[in-house]
Amino acid sequence: MRDPYSVLGVSKSASEKEIKSAFRKLAKKYHPDANSNDKTAATRFNEANQAYEILGDKEKRSQFDRGEIDAEGKQKFQGFGGGGFGGGSSPFGSRTRSGASTGGFDFSSSRGAGSQFDAESIFSDFFSSAFGGSGGGRRPGAGAGAGPAGGGFSAAREASRKGADIEATLSVTLEDVVADRKIEVEFSSGKRLAIKLPDGVEDGQTIRLRGQGQPAPGPHGQAGDALVRIKILPHDRFRIDGRDLRADVPLPLRTAVAGGKVAVETLEGRVNLTIPAGTDSGRTFRLKGKGLTTKIGTRNDLLVTTRIALPGKDDPLRAILERELSKEPMAE
Repeated sequence: MRDPYSVLGVSKSASEKEIKSAFRKLAKKYHPDANSNDKTAATRFNEANQAYEILGDKEKRSQFDRGEIDAEGKQKFQGFGGGGFGGGSSPFGSRTRSGASTGGFDFSSSRGAGSQFDAESIFSDFFSSAFGGSGGGRRPGAGAGAGPAGGGFSAAREASRKGADIEATLSVTLEDVVADRKIEVEFSSGKRLAIKLPDGVEDGQTIRLRGQGQPAPGPHGQAGDALVRIKILPHDRFRIDGRDLRADVPLPLRTAVAGGKVAVETLEGRVNLTIPAGTDSGRTFRLKGKGLTTKIGTRNDLLVTTRIALPGKDDPLRAILERELSKEPMAE
C-alpha cells in the first residue's frame, strides 16, 4: 500500500481534524454505493479506509512516523541492536584470521582452545550476546545475566509481558451516539476514562483503548488495554432500522384533510414537517440527516410515519363530524 499521507493527500504535519476531513471527502467520493459502475472506486475506498486506520489512530500514527509499523499497520522487525538481525549484519558477528571477534557472537566463547563443540553453549552465548547479557558462557536465565538488572534473555522475556486488560459496559442513549462529545466510563477498579464514541458505533460493539489497562508487571513490559462494550439504550420515541431511525407522529384530522405543518421531535430538537392536503394515515416522510452516524462520518435519515388522530371532545370539528354522521342517508 502507498504511504497513508499520500493516499489521503495530507502532509505529515496535518492535524487530526484535517486528516478526518480528507478521509471523509475521499470516502464520499469513492464509496461503492455511489460508484457501482466504477471498478476502481472500491479499491480507492478501501485504500483510503486503510490509510485512515493508521493516521486516524493517534498511537498508530506515532508508530508509523517512528517506522515501527508499515503502511498496512504491520509491525516492522526492529532487530536486536547494532549487530542484530535488524542492522543488516549477521547476529553471530565475524572473526578475523587472528581469531579476534569483530562483534556479535563468538563461537569460541570462553571454553578455551581445547573445548569441544557444545550446541547448548553456543545458544547460551548467542542469547547473552544478542540480548545484551553479561556473557561468560552462562545459560539464559542463570547467574548474573538472568535478572532484570543484568539484562539478557530474562529482560527480553519480561519486556514481552503485558498488564491485564480491564473491561466495562457503557450504556449510551441515541443522543449520545450522534453527539460530538466525550462520555465517561467507570471500571470496576475505580478507574474513570472519558471516551468519544466512534462514528457508526453499534450496539454490542467493543472499543479497545490501548495502554489504559492494568500496569505492566515489570518495568520493561506494556500496560494492558481497556475494553469498553457499548450498550445502546432503548428510546421512548425512536426505533433503530440499520443506521436510519423510525418514529410515528400524530396527524390531526384537520391537517390530514387540509394540509399544514406538524411538529416532529428529532435527536437534536423539534422541527416542522410540511403535510400536503389529503395525507393518509400510514404515509412515511423522510427527514434527511436526522438518523444515526455512519462509519464514514455522515448521518442517515429519520423516517416519520403519520398516524391520524381524531379530534378531541372540545374540538368543534368533532361536533360537526358527529352531526353529519348522525344524519340519515338520503333516499335514492
